[in-house]
Amino acid sequence: MAFSAALRRASSAAVSASIRALGSRQIVHSSARLESIPLRSIFSRAGGYPDAHSLARFSSLAQKKPASDADLLKVIDSEIKCAEESDDDNQEVGEIPAGFPFKIQDDKGMNVITLKRTYKNESIEVEVSMPSLVTGEGPENAGEGDDGDEDYEKPGQSSLPLTVVITKKEGPILEFNCTAYPDEVVIDNISVRENEQAGDDTLAYEGPDFNDLDEDLQKAFHKYLELRGISAPNTNFLLEYMINKDRREYLLWLKNLNKFIEK
Repeated sequence: MAFSAALRRASSAAVSASIRALGSRQIVHSSARLESIPLRSIFSRAGGYPDAHSLARFSSLAQKKPASDADLLKVIDSEIKCAEESDDDNQEVGEIPAGFPFKIQDDKGMNVITLKRTYKNESIEVEVSMPSLVTGEGPENAGEGDDGDEDYEKPGQSSLPLTVVITKKEGPILEFNCTAYPDEVVIDNISVRENEQAGDDTLAYEGPDFNDLDEDLQKAFHKYLELRGISAPNTNFLLEYMINKDRREYLLWLKNLNKFIEK
Protein backbone atom coordinates (compact mmCIF):
# COMPACT_ATOMS: atom_id res chain seq x y z
CA MET A 1 0.00 0.00 0.00
CA ALA A 2 2.77 2.40 0.90
CA PHE A 3 4.54 1.61 -2.39
CA SER A 4 1.31 2.22 -4.39
CA ALA A 5 0.74 5.59 -2.65
CA ALA A 6 4.31 6.66 -3.37
CA LEU A 7 3.91 5.66 -6.99
CA ARG A 8 0.70 7.67 -7.35
CA ARG A 9 2.37 10.72 -5.80
CA ALA A 10 5.31 10.43 -8.15
CA SER A 11 3.02 10.01 -11.15
CA SER A 12 0.90 13.02 -10.09
CA ALA A 13 4.01 15.19 -9.68
CA ALA A 14 5.28 14.16 -13.09
CA VAL A 15 1.94 15.00 -14.73
CA SER A 16 1.83 18.42 -13.05
CA ALA A 17 5.38 19.13 -14.21
CA SER A 18 4.46 18.07 -17.73
CA ILE A 19 1.41 20.34 -17.74
CA ARG A 20 3.45 23.34 -16.52
CA ALA A 21 6.10 22.68 -19.15
CA LEU A 22 3.48 22.33 -21.87
CA GLY A 23 1.79 25.57 -20.82
CA SER A 24 5.09 27.43 -20.94
CA ARG A 25 5.85 26.11 -24.40
CA GLN A 26 2.38 27.16 -25.61
CA ILE A 27 2.84 30.70 -24.23
CA VAL A 28 6.25 31.03 -25.83
CA HIS A 29 4.94 29.62 -29.08
CA SER A 30 1.94 32.00 -29.06
CA SER A 31 4.21 34.99 -28.39
CA ALA A 32 6.48 33.98 -31.20
CA ARG A 33 3.52 33.70 -33.57
CA LEU A 34 2.24 37.15 -32.50
CA GLU A 35 5.64 38.75 -33.05
CA SER A 36 5.86 37.21 -36.48
CA ILE A 37 2.60 38.87 -37.69
CA PRO A 38 3.42 42.10 -39.59
CA LEU A 39 1.74 45.37 -38.49
CA ARG A 40 0.28 45.88 -41.98
CA SER A 41 -1.58 42.58 -41.60
CA ILE A 42 -2.98 43.69 -38.24
CA PHE A 43 -4.18 47.02 -39.63
CA SER A 44 -5.68 45.33 -42.69
CA ARG A 45 -7.69 43.02 -40.43
CA ALA A 46 -8.79 46.11 -38.44
CA GLY A 47 -10.03 47.86 -41.55
CA GLY A 48 -6.95 49.15 -43.31
CA TYR A 49 -3.62 50.82 -42.65
CA PRO A 50 -4.01 54.65 -42.32
CA ASP A 51 -2.43 56.40 -45.30
CA ALA A 52 -0.87 59.90 -45.40
CA HIS A 53 -4.09 61.48 -46.71
CA SER A 54 -6.10 60.09 -43.79
CA LEU A 55 -3.56 61.35 -41.27
CA ALA A 56 -3.52 64.81 -42.88
CA ARG A 57 -7.33 64.94 -42.83
CA PHE A 58 -7.35 63.99 -39.15
CA SER A 59 -4.79 66.70 -38.42
CA SER A 60 -6.82 69.37 -40.25
CA LEU A 61 -9.97 68.39 -38.40
CA ALA A 62 -8.13 68.59 -35.09
CA GLN A 63 -6.92 72.08 -35.96
CA LYS A 64 -10.22 73.37 -37.34
CA LYS A 65 -11.20 76.67 -35.70
CA PRO A 66 -14.40 77.04 -33.71
CA ALA A 67 -17.30 78.66 -35.51
CA SER A 68 -17.14 81.60 -33.12
CA ASP A 69 -13.59 82.40 -34.30
CA ALA A 70 -14.71 82.38 -37.92
CA ASP A 71 -17.58 84.74 -37.08
CA LEU A 72 -15.21 87.04 -35.22
CA LEU A 73 -12.83 87.14 -38.19
CA LYS A 74 -15.69 88.16 -40.50
CA VAL A 75 -16.61 91.06 -38.22
CA ILE A 76 -12.98 92.16 -37.90
CA ASP A 77 -12.50 92.01 -41.69
CA SER A 78 -15.60 94.14 -42.19
CA GLU A 79 -14.36 96.66 -39.62
CA ILE A 80 -10.93 96.80 -41.30
CA LYS A 81 -12.56 97.66 -44.62
CA CYS A 82 -14.61 100.44 -42.99
CA ALA A 83 -11.52 101.81 -41.22
CA GLU A 84 -9.52 101.75 -44.48
CA GLU A 85 -12.29 103.60 -46.32
CA SER A 86 -12.48 106.17 -43.53
CA ASP A 87 -8.70 106.55 -43.64
CA ASP A 88 -8.83 107.15 -47.41
CA ASP A 89 -11.56 109.77 -46.99
CA ASN A 90 -9.48 111.73 -44.49
CA GLN A 91 -6.41 113.49 -45.74
CA GLU A 92 -3.11 113.07 -43.97
CA VAL A 93 -1.97 115.90 -41.73
CA GLY A 94 0.14 118.28 -43.77
CA GLU A 95 3.72 119.21 -43.13
CA ILE A 96 4.78 120.46 -39.75
CA PRO A 97 3.96 124.17 -39.71
CA ALA A 98 6.77 126.71 -39.93
CA GLY A 99 7.97 127.77 -36.53
CA PHE A 100 6.83 124.59 -34.78
CA PRO A 101 9.58 124.36 -32.14
CA PHE A 102 9.39 120.69 -31.12
CA LYS A 103 10.89 117.50 -32.48
CA ILE A 104 8.14 114.84 -32.66
CA GLN A 105 8.81 111.28 -31.51
CA ASP A 106 5.97 109.09 -32.77
CA ASP A 107 6.35 105.33 -32.21
CA LYS A 108 3.97 102.99 -34.01
CA GLY A 109 1.67 101.11 -31.67
CA MET A 110 1.89 103.69 -28.87
CA ASN A 111 -1.01 105.86 -27.72
CA VAL A 112 1.17 108.91 -27.01
CA ILE A 113 3.72 111.02 -28.82
CA THR A 114 6.61 112.88 -27.22
CA LEU A 115 7.73 116.39 -28.10
CA LYS A 116 11.21 117.60 -27.20
CA ARG A 117 13.05 120.92 -27.41
CA THR A 118 15.46 123.13 -25.52
CA TYR A 119 14.72 126.71 -24.53
CA LYS A 120 17.66 128.68 -23.22
CA ASN A 121 18.96 126.54 -20.31
CA GLU A 122 15.81 124.40 -20.08
CA SER A 123 14.91 120.99 -21.45
CA ILE A 124 11.23 120.72 -22.34
CA GLU A 125 9.42 117.44 -22.91
CA VAL A 126 5.72 117.22 -23.70
CA GLU A 127 3.71 114.00 -23.62
CA VAL A 128 0.66 114.25 -25.87
CA SER A 129 -2.06 111.62 -25.33
CA MET A 130 -4.88 110.50 -27.60
CA PRO A 131 -7.60 113.13 -28.07
CA SER A 132 -11.06 113.05 -26.60
CA LEU A 133 -13.23 113.60 -29.65
CA VAL A 134 -16.64 115.25 -29.62
CA THR A 135 -18.72 115.10 -32.79
CA GLY A 136 -21.95 116.91 -33.57
CA GLU A 137 -23.49 119.80 -31.69
CA GLY A 138 -24.50 119.75 -28.07
CA PRO A 139 -27.79 121.02 -26.67
CA GLU A 140 -28.64 124.66 -27.33
CA ASN A 141 -28.19 125.59 -23.67
CA ALA A 142 -24.74 124.02 -23.38
CA GLY A 143 -22.45 126.19 -21.32
CA GLU A 144 -25.29 127.98 -19.52
CA GLY A 145 -26.40 127.65 -15.93
CA ASP A 146 -29.91 127.23 -14.62
CA ASP A 147 -30.47 131.00 -14.72
CA GLY A 148 -29.20 131.39 -18.27
CA ASP A 149 -25.82 132.71 -17.08
CA GLU A 150 -22.62 131.27 -18.49
CA ASP A 151 -21.46 128.26 -16.52
CA TYR A 152 -17.79 127.63 -15.74
CA GLU A 153 -17.94 124.32 -17.65
CA LYS A 154 -16.98 124.44 -21.32
CA PRO A 155 -19.47 123.20 -23.94
CA GLY A 156 -18.63 119.89 -25.61
CA GLN A 157 -15.42 120.26 -27.60
CA SER A 158 -12.69 117.89 -28.71
CA SER A 159 -9.70 118.12 -26.41
CA LEU A 160 -6.11 116.97 -26.13
CA PRO A 161 -4.34 116.08 -22.85
CA LEU A 162 -0.80 117.45 -22.48
CA THR A 163 1.82 116.92 -19.80
CA VAL A 164 4.61 119.50 -19.99
CA VAL A 165 7.80 118.77 -18.03
CA ILE A 166 10.44 121.50 -17.77
CA THR A 167 13.85 120.71 -16.28
CA LYS A 168 17.12 122.54 -15.78
CA LYS A 169 20.60 121.17 -15.20
CA GLU A 170 20.10 121.48 -11.48
CA GLY A 171 17.12 122.00 -9.26
CA PRO A 172 13.53 120.77 -9.23
CA ILE A 173 11.25 119.83 -12.13
CA LEU A 174 8.25 121.92 -13.10
CA GLU A 175 5.29 119.97 -14.47
CA PHE A 176 2.11 121.32 -16.06
CA ASN A 177 -0.98 119.23 -16.74
CA CYS A 178 -2.93 120.94 -19.51
CA THR A 179 -5.90 120.39 -21.78
CA ALA A 180 -5.79 121.82 -25.28
CA TYR A 181 -9.08 122.83 -26.93
CA PRO A 182 -9.44 124.39 -30.38
CA ASP A 183 -7.74 127.80 -30.14
CA GLU A 184 -7.25 127.53 -26.38
CA VAL A 185 -4.91 125.90 -23.85
CA VAL A 186 -6.23 125.35 -20.33
CA ILE A 187 -3.83 124.74 -17.42
CA ASP A 188 -5.33 122.19 -15.03
CA ASN A 189 -2.64 122.10 -12.36
CA ILE A 190 1.06 122.75 -11.69
CA SER A 191 3.43 120.69 -9.57
CA VAL A 192 7.06 121.07 -8.51
CA ARG A 193 9.14 118.02 -7.68
CA GLU A 194 12.73 117.05 -7.17
CA ASN A 195 14.68 115.33 -9.96
CA GLU A 196 14.81 112.02 -8.09
CA GLN A 197 11.01 112.03 -7.92
CA ALA A 198 10.64 112.01 -11.72
CA GLY A 199 8.63 108.96 -12.73
CA ASP A 200 7.85 108.17 -9.09
CA ASP A 201 4.39 106.77 -8.45
CA THR A 202 3.99 108.81 -5.28
CA LEU A 203 1.65 111.73 -5.70
CA ALA A 204 3.31 115.12 -5.67
CA TYR A 205 1.46 118.12 -4.31
CA GLU A 206 -0.07 119.80 -7.35
CA GLY A 207 -0.79 123.14 -5.76
CA PRO A 208 -4.23 124.70 -5.50
CA ASP A 209 -6.80 124.55 -8.25
CA PHE A 210 -5.39 126.69 -11.04
CA ASN A 211 -8.65 128.64 -11.38
CA ASP A 212 -8.34 129.64 -7.73
CA LEU A 213 -5.03 131.41 -8.33
CA ASP A 214 -4.86 135.16 -8.69
CA GLU A 215 -5.91 136.18 -12.20
CA ASP A 216 -2.60 137.94 -12.87
CA LEU A 217 -0.71 134.80 -11.82
CA GLN A 218 -2.82 132.70 -14.18
CA LYS A 219 -2.04 135.02 -17.09
CA ALA A 220 1.66 134.97 -16.22
CA PHE A 221 1.76 131.14 -16.30
CA HIS A 222 -0.05 131.05 -19.67
CA LYS A 223 2.53 133.49 -21.04
CA TYR A 224 5.29 131.32 -19.53
CA LEU A 225 4.03 128.28 -21.50
CA GLU A 226 3.48 130.23 -24.73
CA LEU A 227 7.10 131.31 -24.77
CA ARG A 228 8.07 127.62 -24.54
CA GLY A 229 5.86 126.57 -27.44
CA ILE A 230 2.61 125.59 -25.72
CA SER A 231 0.37 127.95 -27.68
CA ALA A 232 -3.00 127.62 -29.44
CA PRO A 233 -1.57 127.49 -33.02
CA ASN A 234 0.77 124.64 -32.06
CA THR A 235 -1.82 122.69 -30.10
CA ASN A 236 -4.34 123.04 -32.96
CA PHE A 237 -1.82 121.30 -35.22
CA LEU A 238 -1.23 118.64 -32.55
CA LEU A 239 -4.97 118.00 -32.26
CA GLU A 240 -5.18 117.26 -36.00
CA TYR A 241 -2.01 115.17 -35.80
CA MET A 242 -3.37 113.03 -32.95
CA ILE A 243 -6.78 112.57 -34.61
CA ASN A 244 -4.93 111.16 -37.62
CA LYS A 245 -2.73 108.98 -35.38
CA ASP A 246 -5.82 107.66 -33.62
CA ARG A 247 -7.20 106.43 -36.98
CA ARG A 248 -3.87 104.84 -37.95
CA GLU A 249 -3.42 103.10 -34.61
CA TYR A 250 -7.00 101.78 -34.67
CA LEU A 251 -6.45 100.27 -38.11
CA LEU A 252 -3.15 98.73 -37.00
CA TRP A 253 -4.83 97.33 -33.88
CA LEU A 254 -7.56 95.68 -35.98
CA LYS A 255 -4.99 94.10 -38.32
CA ASN A 256 -2.98 92.74 -35.38
CA LEU A 257 -6.16 91.24 -33.93
CA ASN A 258 -6.93 89.64 -37.27
CA LYS A 259 -3.46 88.07 -37.47
CA PHE A 260 -3.76 86.65 -33.96
CA ILE A 261 -7.20 85.09 -34.47
CA GLU A 262 -6.15 83.60 -37.83
CA LYS A 263 -3.23 81.63 -36.33
